[in-house]
Amino acid sequence: MGNPHCVVFCDRISDQVVSTLGPLIEAHDVFPERTNVEFCRVSDEHTVQVRIWERGSGETSACGTGACAAVVAGTLQGRLQDFSLVDLPGGRLYVEWPDRGDVFLTGPAVEVFEGNWPDDRQAPVPDDEQVRIFGKTGLLRPREG
Repeated sequence: MGNPHCVVFCDRISDQVVSTLGPLIEAHDVFPERTNVEFCRVSDEHTVQVRIWERGSGETSACGTGACAAVVAGTLQGRLQDFSLVDLPGGRLYVEWPDRGDVFLTGPAVEVFEGNWPDDRQAPVPDDEQVRIFGKTGLLRPREG
């Protein structure tokens, strides 16, 4: 997927499971760079419910690579077909893994955050470079106009 994921299949995904196990798995010694954690409950062979614990951010409403990791892991374990719906708190995604080659993700892209630099000084990073502010990662863009 390009970044580390740990996929955990559960019979039930509770707030306690996500908030307790998410940070423990994220920072476990087996993941020296830390990892994203997907908590998954398979509804049927084509549908999985997923909650995401993202490294450095905590629980998030969706994660494209996490949805892909869930379907790939579910397919490898015989829990899911290689074309499945992924239900996340932030919405539904469709993942395909044909012939165990490239993974394809289909779904809406929704803006969930917008911010402005606190004053008119030049941002300390180039446009569109990833920046971490208060534990959240996103793109920093200069204000228009």
